[in-house]
Amino acid sequence: MCGITGWIAYDQDLDGGRQRAALAAMTATMDCRGPDAGGEWVSRRAALGHRRLAVIDLPGGSQPMSVSENGRIRAVLTFSGEIYNYRALRSELRGLGHRFSTASDTEVVLHAYLQWGPDLATRLDGMFAMSLWDTRTEELLLIRDRLGIKPLYYCQVGDALLFASEPKALLAHPDVTARVDAGGLRELLSLAKTPGHAVYRGMCEVRPGHINTFSRRGLATSRYWALQASEHTDDLATTIATVRGLLENAVAQQSHADVPLGTLLSGGLDSSALTALAARASDAPVRSFSVAFDNQARDFTPDLMHVDRDEPFVRALAEHVNTDHTDITVATDGLMNAGNRRAALTARDLPSGLGDFDISALLLFRAVRRHLTVALSGEGADELFGGYFWFHDPNTVNADTFPWRAAIDVYAQAGFGDAPMSTRLLNPDLVRALDLPAHRHESYRQALADVPHIEHADPVEQRMREAVHLHLTRFLPLLLDRKDRMSMATGLEVRVPFCDHRLVQYVFNTPWSMKTFDGQEKSLLRAAVADLLPDAVRTRPKNPYPTIQDPQYTTTLRTTLAAVADDYTAPVHDLLDTTAIKEALAPATDPKDMRYAAELVLDLDTWLRQYPVRLDLP
Repeated sequence: MCGITGWIAYDQDLDGGRQRAALAAMTATMDCRGPDAGGEWVSRRAALGHRRLAVIDLPGGSQPMSVSENGRIRAVLTFSGEIYNYRALRSELRGLGHRFSTASDTEVVLHAYLQWGPDLATRLDGMFAMSLWDTRTEELLLIRDRLGIKPLYYCQVGDALLFASEPKALLAHPDVTARVDAGGLRELLSLAKTPGHAVYRGMCEVRPGHINTFSRRGLATSRYWALQASEHTDDLATTIATVRGLLENAVAQQSHADVPLGTLLSGGLDSSALTALAARASDAPVRSFSVAFDNQARDFTPDLMHVDRDEPFVRALAEHVNTDHTDITVATDGLMNAGNRRAALTARDLPSGLGDFDISALLLFRAVRRHLTVALSGEGADELFGGYFWFHDPNTVNADTFPWRAAIDVYAQAGFGDAPMSTRLLNPDLVRALDLPAHRHESYRQALADVPHIEHADPVEQRMREAVHLHLTRFLPLLLDRKDRMSMATGLEVRVPFCDHRLVQYVFNTPWSMKTFDGQEKSLLRAAVADLLPDAVRTRPKNPYPTIQDPQYTTTLRTTLAAVADDYTAPVHDLLDTTAIKEALAPATDPKDMRYAAELVLDLDTWLRQYPVRLDLP
């Protein structure tokens, strides 16, 4: 896992002092993604930078890495991620006459390019974002993995193209300005990821499963992978066995590393299954880590989503499979710390409005990184197998919008608090001008148009196929972004076996009736791993990532919000509805009714203080 950046220009010489200084500045922004080493490769037309987190072949995997043909450099690679099938590919390439001087997956990618050209992407199993500079054709390939696990941004400045793992590297270039217009702010507040959209004006993301080619002719985009619709012909028993086999293979592949590896364990079905499979494949006890909060036993109150506490189930699974377990307790003071809020926002380069959801993850990963370099995590299972409660509520799943957006409304109406990215404390003129409902509706329609279907499908099965596809392409990317930014900000690599593309493709085409065959959510996954888990864990209902319920946190949130609202020099001030803030801070107001709205205001203020952002708003 690493941070990559680069710069391609056909109308200037990049091998100069100013250009090298710009590359160095861009590369330095990603020291946290690659704390072990850094490197640069510069020619007249291409300048590539790299920060390395050493995971495979510690002495031999330095980047940028080049490969030669007939004594001349043919291609140069800067690459972030892991290729899980690199050993099989290396064996195949050796049979085709290739010779290797390292044991790294990076060198395998380079030789795969020499052998197969851009088609190498279809042969790679893993999570990756990479740039390949072909010195002969003077073309750049930007390639992103199938599910978009690893980030890759780019922007064009005149005839030049810049790329990087994170926006901060692009913003470090002297010719790139941090500007956000109304479209960017709508994307930021929508809670649905538009593939390719990067919020900052002029900045884009390479779409999952795509290759962008930049040459003197300009920028071209091609897709090498997408979810396909096909009839599912396996019976239930075969389907359960196939899911188990695919998951075992994914965990086995992703458990290979030349550094300490463990799991993130919540006591839920997904993380418990991964931990149990990793424990079966290991000769020594697997390291596992969970997160909890100060006084959680005292403060916890069940709600629509958080049915119970994680701790008893974490303990049950850890004892059942004999992991070497560590509980990470996140202190309330740490969550309230302004420096930690800034660090979480800087990791994202954008406000998330999620508050402790991001900050606690950052603090968890800091603690885990003291023990591990690589951790397995359960992202993707709920989206793939139908774990969220709204998959099973006809009113939300059939709503004419993204199901999770409908669920947020249900959650708020049930009295469990306001919605993430709530705009109720923002200037009403701005909110009207943004017209978020219209934006979400258009985004939803575009997302539906991308769903592949089977002719003459049962209407219920067709709608559930749509729901799963929407989650995999518009909701899961939000979670993968969070996991990547918060973990890599601490130099921790997190792998996500449920996002193995073969597992995703197979389960996507499995009928909803099989995914819920016994009336529970994620019935198919429960059956596939039933023999690995204690009964309490196997039957536990879905519980999302925990959130702090300590009243002290909300009190501090209110105090900080009041201070921002009273500060007429605050950069966020013109975006606020001060009357609404006064009403939200009134003593009679239920604190949970303003929590997410307050988090958004504080994140926006922190963002505008941290970044020289120009807002081009109506």
